[in-house]
Amino acid sequence: MTAEFHHIPIMLEETLALLSPQRGGVFVDGTLGGGGHAEAVLHRLPEGSRLYGIDRDGAAIAAASERLAPFGDRFTALRGNFFDMRELLAAQGVQGIAGILLDLGVSSPQLDTPERGFSYHEDAPLDMRMDACAPLSAYDVVNGYTSEQLFHIIRDYGEERYASRVANAIIRAREAAPVTRTAQLAEIIKMAIPAANRREGPHPARRTFQALRIEVNGELAGLDAAIESAHDLLLPGGRLAVITFHSLEDRIVKQAFKRFETPCICDPRAPICTCGRQPTVRILTKKPVTAGEEELSRNPRARSAKLRGIEKLP
Repeated sequence: MTAEFHHIPIMLEETLALLSPQRGGVFVDGTLGGGGHAEAVLHRLPEGSRLYGIDRDGAAIAAASERLAPFGDRFTALRGNFFDMRELLAAQGVQGIAGILLDLGVSSPQLDTPERGFSYHEDAPLDMRMDACAPLSAYDVVNGYTSEQLFHIIRDYGEERYASRVANAIIRAREAAPVTRTAQLAEIIKMAIPAANRREGPHPARRTFQALRIEVNGELAGLDAAIESAHDLLLPGGRLAVITFHSLEDRIVKQAFKRFETPCICDPRAPICTCGRQPTVRILTKKPVTAGEEELSRNPRARSAKLRGIEKLP
């Protein structure tokens, strides 16, 4: 598994420019994956600095640990969810951080390994768990959620125009027999989408599969709190860089950053601020950074990526 877990880091140079690891100190890669971003950060960290990498996928931890072994005790891998970053780092005696990276995309090996059940292009058991030990799988959602629950997930997380039709089609199919395979589900979704809307654009199952993956792994449920926690961990001058891959994630990150930079809750018509809330960060990216054409030609999955960053004020 470790040999197959190769991580292509998205917007590597742009991310490094935001994080500025040459400043030194303790850095955290909260979404370690195969260790592509982490390796580049470690190469630029000065002597005496350290990097902690967090991931809930055991295969990612094993692959990154092997890849980053040459850095010795300058790198430490932590198995867990970056939502629990504060607790994971506190257990290591770490409190103040100079830089944090969160790459919210699914790693290519997770998408490309059929048995993980993420892909609508490959036939595999319905799974989609980033942590193989997690109790909830895509099978449980597809076969156990009510029609209304499926509709809301597919509409809200997948932004699927035909969410109601897809949810109803899943319910009808599972009444005959449980839906157990990715190819089976992809065909159900495909037939639920009007034929005219299947002729162009991405695969008709893409949005629903995205919605199921988000639900199974709780990707949005605690994201705002996780961004808040990362912000609190930063030392003055510390930087947080976040890479998102769809509008729901990006909206949460954008609104959190704006809240940190303009926390005042006074009536805009008031002559002076009386709430006393002061800005805690400087936003480094007034508009999100996106991948250039050269990178897109090498890695088409970077097309939907957006990079945003902040710097903690004194």
